[in-house]
Amino acid sequence: MEESDNANIGLVSCVHFVRRGVAKANPEKVELTEQELQSIIQQTTEDLRIEEENSDDNDMNESEIPPQNPNDEFDLSNYDKEEVDTSKVLGIGSLATFAQDGDLEGVHIKTDDPDSDAEDDIIKTTDNLVLVGHVQGDASVLEVYVYNEQEGSLYVHHDTLLPSFPLCIEWLNKDPTDETPGNLCAIGSMDPIIQVWDLDIIDCLEPAFKLGRKRNRKKNINHMGHRDSVLDLAWNSNFDHILASASVDKTVLLWDLDQGEPHTKLKMFTDKVQSIKWHPYESQSLLSGCSDGYARVSDCRTTDAHRAWSLSVEIEKVCWDPLKPFYFAVSSSNGRVIYIDCRQDEPVWNLEAHEGEVTGLSLSHKCPGLMVTSSNEGNLKVWDVSTSQPELIAEKALAIGAAQCLSSCPENPFVFAAGGDFKAKNFGVWDVTKMETVMQRFGSRQQVGMAVNS
Repeated sequence: MEESDNANIGLVSCVHFVRRGVAKANPEKVELTEQELQSIIQQTTEDLRIEEENSDDNDMNESEIPPQNPNDEFDLSNYDKEEVDTSKVLGIGSLATFAQDGDLEGVHIKTDDPDSDAEDDIIKTTDNLVLVGHVQGDASVLEVYVYNEQEGSLYVHHDTLLPSFPLCIEWLNKDPTDETPGNLCAIGSMDPIIQVWDLDIIDCLEPAFKLGRKRNRKKNINHMGHRDSVLDLAWNSNFDHILASASVDKTVLLWDLDQGEPHTKLKMFTDKVQSIKWHPYESQSLLSGCSDGYARVSDCRTTDAHRAWSLSVEIEKVCWDPLKPFYFAVSSSNGRVIYIDCRQDEPVWNLEAHEGEVTGLSLSHKCPGLMVTSSNEGNLKVWDVSTSQPELIAEKALAIGAAQCLSSCPENPFVFAAGGDFKAKNFGVWDVTKMETVMQRFGSRQQVGMAVNS
């Protein structure tokens, strides 16, 4: 994208609701000396220089790079082929600058002033975290919101500058360096390296750890992991050391978090893999949706064991039905939502849900029959899918531009967070029971006390 275009960007590209009670009441705050920060900046600059020098090692020569697909909104296919301009790289170099006298601007520095780190923003056990990937101009940021349903409050607790455009967020409590559960999030971006950040640390300049690495000929370091943008992430809460990642490079990798390396590669795909979800009960079963028009359920105990459904649409999102273990739904780029029984060859139903791309899809884990969708038309729809044919119950204009993402609250099945591309307002949280028809249909419906992990 051109520099002039970047100035007009203001969007939320990904969002993830986190359950209550997993965050520290008082997150730690990183304090750096000038020497520590300068060392980080110098190391980052050196890494960028090495990456630029190795840019000729791409698998594809410049003459072989295909033209940009007009449907590829962010030019993902050519992202890694662009030259690195270290003067405009988003990341640590944008966060702080050294003045001529060596002082730092725009960053918290450790001092002897006891009032320099004053913060009394306690996270309560009734608070949810909402993780938001926000892009504003040249800055990519992970914003950690606090949402309290009882108080009706929503605010940014802290944020972290990211080095690359965020495309997906997944929460996990697996910290390979600590035996106790953590509070972390993995972020997939236009860069093939997955970054995992500790949400209980404020003002952190480096992730807790990374998954993947790029080749460095001078240091004799081989490539590991994906070779292109990471479009989706799925943590296996039943086997908590496993994180799955889906990529533009037409593969899904299963990462062993304890080892920090890929354990298994799934490569039956013929186009970019857009969405993945682990089965809530069968720990080995991974659902995937691909731009090649296939939904697949893989038995990850064997790399080639899978069943596929050809749906003749570009799949955007996939979602298991938590209350019907044999069923799942997929959404498409042409506005359709398709519901499938794994035991059958043909879909149970095929719904024309929206006119545009269906960017958000949720089947409730607590309220039987509740399905919510969002689209790049900018609207949210509430459906009752408890009968043989889905019924539209309510529709709401979100006023956030083209909706890019949707996430449901783990505790309240009627609360949703969504992000869009309207620069002035691109994020919000909504309770759909505020719509009278939703309350009339679902208000008295018996909820299921199902536990969720994120």
